[in-house]
Amino acid sequence: MTQFSRRGFTLAALAGAGVTAACGNGIGSNAGLKIDARVDKTLDYLYNTYPNTRNLAEKSNGQLVMPLVTEAGFGIGGGYGRGALRVDGVTVDYYSSTKGSIGFQIGAQQFAHVLFFMTEDALMRFRHSPGWAAGADVEYALNDKGGNMRAETTTSTSPVVAVIFGQAGLMAGATLEGVKYTRIIP
Repeated sequence: MTQFSRRGFTLAALAGAGVTAACGNGIGSNAGLKIDARVDKTLDYLYNTYPNTRNLAEKSNGQLVMPLVTEAGFGIGGGYGRGALRVDGVTVDYYSSTKGSIGFQIGAQQFAHVLFFMTEDALMRFRHSPGWAAGADVEYALNDKGGNMRAETTTSTSPVVAVIFGQAGLMAGATLEGVKYTRIIP
């Protein structure tokens, strides 16, 4: 009969942890169905509240819908959300949005956003990149006080149009920030 030493026990525990780490990878879970349901509700809200966005969606080659992004900061900040990429109304992939910021900031907020890919090239670059960061080719369309999206959303020539809406909370300050989108298995 052999005796287990502390070293043997530790090595066996670490090996077991590595084998079971894949158990939480999301395959076979219903997280994708939950994300899809949230995406459907978000798009319904967007189209009913801002009717001009229906035309934008019809002209686009695909939409990345992030139903809920939460961010907070106090000097250093961050944010996270999960959503789905839809092409022709069908979910083709799931993505996470990770945001980092640094600067003079304080607060927390939640919001939804949709990225409309207006060209096939922009959609393909997004889908084939290992992690896509929002850059200079993104035009942001924010809701005006009157409750309508600005006119640029229907006449945009940018490859990607981002519509941000449903903000709740308060974030104040001046920061340097970046957003990265990464394909996930929910």
